[in-house]
Amino acid sequence: MIILLIYVAIFVASFFIVKFVAQKSITDYASLKTVTFGDESAVTPNRFASVISVATIFLLWGAFTGSSWVPGFLHAPAPFEGEARFTYTVAVPNGPIDDAEVLVLVHPIGETVEAPPIDPGEGFAKNDSATVGVWRSGLIRVDRNDQVGREEGATIVAVNGMDIAPGGSVETEYGRVGMSPKGTLNFEPAKGWQMEPIWLPPPEDVLRRIGEISSEGFRGATLWEHLGLSLFRVVLGFLFGAMVGIPLGYAMGLSNWFRGWFDPIVEFMRPVPPLALIPLVIIWAGIGEVGKIILLFLAALWIMAIAARAGVSGVNITKVHAAYSLGASKWQIMRHVIVPNSLPEIFTGARVAMGVCWGTVVAAELVAAEKGAGMMIMVASKFQNTDIVIMGIILIGVIGFGIDILMRRAENRLVPWKGRS
Repeated sequence: MIILLIYVAIFVASFFIVKFVAQKSITDYASLKTVTFGDESAVTPNRFASVISVATIFLLWGAFTGSSWVPGFLHAPAPFEGEARFTYTVAVPNGPIDDAEVLVLVHPIGETVEAPPIDPGEGFAKNDSATVGVWRSGLIRVDRNDQVGREEGATIVAVNGMDIAPGGSVETEYGRVGMSPKGTLNFEPAKGWQMEPIWLPPPEDVLRRIGEISSEGFRGATLWEHLGLSLFRVVLGFLFGAMVGIPLGYAMGLSNWFRGWFDPIVEFMRPVPPLALIPLVIIWAGIGEVGKIILLFLAALWIMAIAARAGVSGVNITKVHAAYSLGASKWQIMRHVIVPNSLPEIFTGARVAMGVCWGTVVAAELVAAEKGAGMMIMVASKFQNTDIVIMGIILIGVIGFGIDILMRRAENRLVPWKGRS
């Protein structure tokens, strides 16, 4: 919630700064347009917003993971690390009470440390020491070395002078001291706002992992072999889906019979997520490469069919009538009117289908894959290698974004009439 609020605050502040300061002098043609609906050229990405958006994400990532790439004054409050102290009060039935001090050494995760030596003190309640890892908690049996223990009826009644009972807790400057239902103290160091590396490692750890896997490989294959095989599967599944889906969509857009025959099938399969088809694909095609390609083919097929059908149905009828009046044949109308005017919708569907295929490839590679970005992510998640998981997600996103940019440029070059009547 805190990260979301900070993100929203940066968004709002950046919007007003760019709008009223950085862009006051911009007077290009698009900025002078007053009507933007239906005109794609009037709404273009604001480059300032794009740069600030990406920078904000990395800034928040570094700030909430204690990254060395982010200045220290921008770091979110870190978890407590060092020596923590608190006192506890022991009461004996029909007897005296006594205080003792507990010294807890809070150490980084993964380090093995010993409890520091401590003077036990003079009273029947003896001072204690213990160790706890950062972001962790631990039980502290303070009665182990007391002269009067739990068996004799001694109970802890206060921590730092504040009353405590089984199931209760007391907040200290170092963290929370709780009491179990059986009366044992539990110390949980203050966690701060930063994320534990097992949940979200800092960006430099992810970059370092990319370098390691690029040079050393991961489970018998280099990073580029994993990514290349995933890309090959996605492209092949998408191409097969487009080769079948586009002609099917044209047929549904041009023929009442084809529309009536295939429309129930397409509309039934369209909302079914590709992940739900994995068991069926395994039964049909086994767990080899064919099954993965079939799953990606099905992910792209229905999207491409609907895009092609929408493209054909959206052709302006006046253009068809004009072509007929000029003596064009049906084939010429198809070649010069239907296909060119349906291509913008097909390109849009292709971009959506490619994104869905990239989202499906991780699931497809769960089916006994030996190589692939999805396999790499899933194997890493089993061993809680979060840096590898995030590395795979980032690389998949970068490749998918790169493919989308290439498809946009291809669309601009091949379909320059998009958005024009």
